[in-house]
Amino acid sequence: MTIKTGLLGGSFNPIHNGHLRLARHIKNVMGLDEVWLMVSPQNPLKQDKDLLDDTKRLEMVRLAVANEQDLVACDFEFNLPKPSYTWRTLQHLRQAYPDRAFTLIIGGDNWACFNQWSHAEEIEKSCPIVVYPRNGSMLVSTNLPPTVTIVDTPLIDISSTEIRNKLRSGEPISGLVPPSVEKMIQEEKLYQ
Repeated sequence: MTIKTGLLGGSFNPIHNGHLRLARHIKNVMGLDEVWLMVSPQNPLKQDKDLLDDTKRLEMVRLAVANEQDLVACDFEFNLPKPSYTWRTLQHLRQAYPDRAFTLIIGGDNWACFNQWSHAEEIEKSCPIVVYPRNGSMLVSTNLPPTVTIVDTPLIDISSTEIRNKLRSGEPISGLVPPSVEKMIQEEKLYQ
């Protein structure tokens, strides 16, 4: 039996409740068995001076999904060459997990620049892609490749940047991240 697995990649710097709501929603709407929250060591299109150590970000994702049955913290890209190119990740995933059918989950902002991704056409042809709306990105559902689906998801107004800024200025982040993640951030004085 093929296990339908969604891949939601990101820096998760830190993971927040919006990521979890999004993953749950897309899992249900698309009929996926699981969604893997894949922590990216280095996004080739993004340079973030505030990027926390890979293992710390992975630990926060593990804490966040500890009580989530079908959401999985994934460190698969940690063992691949950097930067993390999605086409390479997909090739390695298919070899490592032949019993799984992978679906790529990306935001509208990423879809807007998808043609800049390494091997974008190969990804498009070989893997279903689910695109969700993001603030500031317009999604046009006409002329989409047959492998691309736009899903209507609630726009969640939480960002990791906002959380890091709140932490730096001493503001509370309760309700923005899972309590276990908030506890780790406070105890280890992360982002301060």
